[in-house]
Amino acid sequence: MIHPTTHPTCPGAMTHPRRGTAVSARLRRTLGRGSREESGMTSAEYAVGTLAACAFAGVLYKVVSSDTVAGMLTDIVQRALQAVP
Repeated sequence: MIHPTTHPTCPGAMTHPRRGTAVSARLRRTLGRGSREESGMTSAEYAVGTLAACAFAGVLYKVVSSDTVAGMLTDIVQRALQAVP
């Protein structure tokens, strides 16, 4: 027996080209839309990521601009320039 939703003459049924299963257009629209509760998640995730990136940039700036690290970077650049003939 053929299941009614997989039968090609069933109204609203669409056959998936790779799997051969029937998927109604309404179900595809519902699943593709997502719920309203999750609509703000993307913005919240971007906000948290932006804050984390700014905090990391601030810490990195403090470390690189410190006298110890600046001295080490200067030594590295000077040695690299002296090694070039």
